[in-house]
Amino acid sequence: MGQPTIKDVAKLAGVSISTVSRVMNDSKPVSPEARRKVVDAIAKLDFKPNELARSLVMKKSNLIGVIVKDIGIEYMAQMIRGIEEIGRMYKYDIILSSTYGEEESEEKSIDFLATKQVEGIIIISEDVSPEIMVKMRDHKLPFILLDKFYNFKNLNTVTIDYEQEVYNLIKFLNKLGHKKIAFIADRGNNLTNKKIDGYVKAIEELGEEEIIIYAKGDNSDAGYDVAEQVIKYKNEKSVTAVASINDEVSIGFINYCYDKDIKVPNDISVVGFGDSKVASIYRPKLTTVQQPYYDIGAVAIRSLVKRLKGEDGLDGDYIIPAQIMERESTKKL
Repeated sequence: MGQPTIKDVAKLAGVSISTVSRVMNDSKPVSPEARRKVVDAIAKLDFKPNELARSLVMKKSNLIGVIVKDIGIEYMAQMIRGIEEIGRMYKYDIILSSTYGEEESEEKSIDFLATKQVEGIIIISEDVSPEIMVKMRDHKLPFILLDKFYNFKNLNTVTIDYEQEVYNLIKFLNKLGHKKIAFIADRGNNLTNKKIDGYVKAIEELGEEEIIIYAKGDNSDAGYDVAEQVIKYKNEKSVTAVASINDEVSIGFINYCYDKDIKVPNDISVVGFGDSKVASIYRPKLTTVQQPYYDIGAVAIRSLVKRLKGEDGLDGDYIIPAQIMERESTKKL
C-alpha cells in the first residue's frame, strides 16, 4: 500500500474530503466530533502530506492521559484527585484508563490514549513492566511514572524518600524515650528494603540492637500472625515500641495485643506507615507517617505541564517530604 491520501483519511473518519480539508487548514468551523474523527484518522494512517497536516497531528489537545491500576484503591484515588484538580488550573483535562493490573490492558491503554491525542501520560501503578516503559518510549509521549514499588532507574517520578521517612519515624520514637525498637517487615520488594535501611540507619545511630521480624505479607493478618514473636522480644529484650512497613500490619499487631490483653500504648507503643483511612478511625488511633498522595499527583501534573510548555519540569526523581501524624498508639516514657 502506498502513502495514504486525503481520500483515505475522509473514508476512515466517515466525513467528506472537504471536511478533512477544513480541519487541516482550520479554514471554516467544524464540529468537535468531526474534528476529532479527522484528527484520529490522520494519526492512525500516519497521514503527513505537508507541514500543515503534521502540525495538526501535533496540535495541542490540552489532554493528559492517566493510566491507573484501579481507581478503587484509596491512595490511587487521592493521586488522581491531585492530578485532576491541579490540571484544571493549567486548563488541562484528563482521560482516565483503568488496567486492573493486567499488562495487556496497560498496553491497550497507552495505544488508546495516543489515538486521543493526549499530550502526555501519567502512569499510576504498583508494578510497571519494562515492556510498558519501552512502549511508552515508542510512542514518544512525555510521561511520569508514579509507582508505589518503583524500581526503575533514570525515570521521572514523584515520590517520598522512604528510607529517610522511616529513619525520621524511629528518631521520633527515640525522642519519646524509646530505645529498644522492633521493626516488622515483609520480604521481596524495593520499597520494603528502603524502609528497612531507614530503620537500620536510625538504630545504628542510637547504638541499639536491630530487631527485624519478617511477616508473611503486608496485611493485617500478617501483622497478627507475627505479633507473638514481637511480644517475645518485648519480654526478652525489653522492646517498648514497634514500627512496621504499613498501617495494616501495625493494626494487625494491635488486634493481637487486644486479644492477649496487652495495652497499646501503655505496654507497648506502635507506629505505622502510610496514614490510610483506617489509621485515624481505629482505636487507639494509629501514629503513622502520612504519605502526601494528593501532593504527589499535583506535583506530577504540574511537572508534566511545565515540560510540555518547554519550561523546567521534572528531571529525575522529585522527592516530597512526608509528615508524622502523632496519635494515640504511642506514649512518652
